[in-house]
Amino acid sequence: MQINKQPIRLILASSSVYRRELLARLQFAFESIAPELDESPRSGESPEQTALRLAQEKAVVIAKNQPGSIIIGSDQVATLDGLQIGKPGNHEAALRQLQLMRGREVAFHTALCVLDHRQHAPFPVQVQDVCTMVKFRSLSDAELDAYLRIEQPYDCAGSAKNEGLGITIIESIKSDDPTALTGLPLIALTSMLRNAGLSFFKL
Repeated sequence: MQINKQPIRLILASSSVYRRELLARLQFAFESIAPELDESPRSGESPEQTALRLAQEKAVVIAKNQPGSIIIGSDQVATLDGLQIGKPGNHEAALRQLQLMRGREVAFHTALCVLDHRQHAPFPVQVQDVCTMVKFRSLSDAELDAYLRIEQPYDCAGSAKNEGLGITIIESIKSDDPTALTGLPLIALTSMLRNAGLSFFKL
């Protein structure tokens, strides 16, 4: 991975195993550093604004101590009827989320920021929000409870892992980027990395 024959340090501003697995698909060497920041939404912020702000703030926090690097930040906010749906954290909260969403369509905003912290970077800051519409099946409380006990997706916004057993409680997914729902929109990311001068293939 080189630009003008200079090695590039690529950093994922996240500790998420899901985002690490997605970024690894691009076959670049990279590091993961978890940013420390308050992820609470601000008053009057739309879900899209919250996701975009947090994605950029995550990258900025890491960039402060990592000069000359390209930092990738991402954040996801789910919303239903204007209500932001975050990570449940425990079984009871996850069950309440799934009960609220069953039979309904939920918007998942997955925001991406690529911060190029090198001198004379052609695109110093790139941001994009990718929206995914997910319709959940109308399942019984018993089925939802059983799913949660098996997969325990308590660190996932919306309480379901679509890349795992959670796909069984989903009726449909509409998105321009199938990786966005898992947490890192690779189609948008590859465009941003190309803008930064990275090459995916040795020609």
